[in-house]
Amino acid sequence: MIRSQVKSLIDQCFQQGVGQGLWSEAAASRYNVEVPRHEGQGDFSTNFAMVLVGKEKRNPREIASQLVDLLNKDDELLDKVEIAGPGFVNLFLKPSVWSTVLAPINEQGKDFGLSDVGKGKKVMVEFVSANPTGPLSVGHGRNAILGDTIARLLKATGHDVTREYYFNDAGRQMRVLADSLKARYLEKLGLENAFPEDGYQGDYIYKIAQAMIDEAGEGFKDAEQAVFRKRAQEAIFVDIDATLKRIGIAFDSYYNEHTLYEGGMIEDVVAELRSKDLVYEKEEATWFKTSKFGQEQDRVIIKNTGEPTYRLPDIAYHREKFRRGFDWMINVFGADHIATVPDVLAGVEALGLDKSKVHVVMYQFVTLLRDGKQIKMSTRKATFVTVDELVDEVGVDALRFFFLMRKPDSQLEFDLELATAQSQENPVYYVQYAHARLCSIERMAQEKGVSLPVLAETDLSALQAEEEYQLLKTLASYPALVADAATDLAPHRVIFFLMELAGNFHSFYNKHKVVTEDQQLTAARLCLCQGIKTVLANGLDLVGLTAPEKM
Repeated sequence: MIRSQVKSLIDQCFQQGVGQGLWSEAAASRYNVEVPRHEGQGDFSTNFAMVLVGKEKRNPREIASQLVDLLNKDDELLDKVEIAGPGFVNLFLKPSVWSTVLAPINEQGKDFGLSDVGKGKKVMVEFVSANPTGPLSVGHGRNAILGDTIARLLKATGHDVTREYYFNDAGRQMRVLADSLKARYLEKLGLENAFPEDGYQGDYIYKIAQAMIDEAGEGFKDAEQAVFRKRAQEAIFVDIDATLKRIGIAFDSYYNEHTLYEGGMIEDVVAELRSKDLVYEKEEATWFKTSKFGQEQDRVIIKNTGEPTYRLPDIAYHREKFRRGFDWMINVFGADHIATVPDVLAGVEALGLDKSKVHVVMYQFVTLLRDGKQIKMSTRKATFVTVDELVDEVGVDALRFFFLMRKPDSQLEFDLELATAQSQENPVYYVQYAHARLCSIERMAQEKGVSLPVLAETDLSALQAEEEYQLLKTLASYPALVADAATDLAPHRVIFFLMELAGNFHSFYNKHKVVTEDQQLTAARLCLCQGIKTVLANGLDLVGLTAPEKM
């Protein structure tokens, strides 16, 4: 878009400078073009001189002055160019340049904002991966929405994306689940039972027990633990899958933890670490020398009971990701994983793999507020709010929007009253209402006998109000915003953009009429509104929200 045009112009000037002997080729393309943070610093700014000074050993303002001389020869894009501070160059564009953004929006439609910056890079996004021990809770919901939106961003920017759910179907929590189900099954039959001290207490356990009674009466009373584990796991995952589909999430693949055991991958990892003298025995347990990889102390990977700790299968699972040929492996984890991530990365490094290819998006937990008061939740005691219950109350759009409103590593307060408010204080309503209002403008224009204009036949020079320029600038930033949000795994930036664009539109609409007695101005503003509507719809779709035409 326009930023890329400016970057291209600077690249041309750089080459001209090389040809004129002003500087060497050494710093090619290392400089950036950014939107300044403060007004009055131009439409774009470049650190061109600051980068070149490292190679040229000259005064950066001298280099900046030479760049300005070359840039001032451009008569199409630039209105003026200034040197700021120690050597930054601020570029002010001609007002007429900004309206050119409407042509690619009109031509590309739903594809506006998509790119191939990912160049087919093979990426796995592993997310949710909730233990099949109960319904998806609010915390799982934030994980799911973050992971899905990151995958959407990566796909929109040309990456080859695989969404994967790591199915934790082994270990102690599954034994506790099986024991909990058996206890409830026997309880409903009126038989003697002992409920585990730390068992799962939710009503969903009773429902699974009742289904088993409906099927076979007392036929399972002497069944082994494995039978109850399998029944609970299958029933709960059906529920999890239905919840995920309800909020618009589908996976490309599932990976079962038990596969690592059955396929010998766990033992193979231990053997490889042992061959590298990176494990040892102490207190009847097996320890991994994580201290050799920057950790303060070594970690147990096999307990004295012979059972692996959670670190070991995670290391084995990540090795399998590498073996499957992924170039970039993204994990979406809750803050409770913060202590385990370094151990797993140490394991990856110890196995001779490139740990820089593994990226963890760590998110903070969610606090639900009702009437300004926090709702207390406990997963084990089943006093948590499920994703389904939250969807029932606020809807899918509000759920997704609110879960993305903050950076992942920021605490998220989910205000239930605000999420359901039909007012502009509700941010998702505020954004969607902008799209609905744009649709209403088009309907109103047609009702007044005003035909929707053809962009190629419309004189856009009538767009001269400050609010119009601001809207055009915001529209022009969208492709770079999507690319940067994908590269930085920062889906919240799309939400911030949508709120900014909606806010700019509402400000414009409150000051200016779209359909006026001036036919040229009306046509130009209708074209502007069409562009805003397209980009709002694209942005909403990118994060999994609908773009309503009426509200």
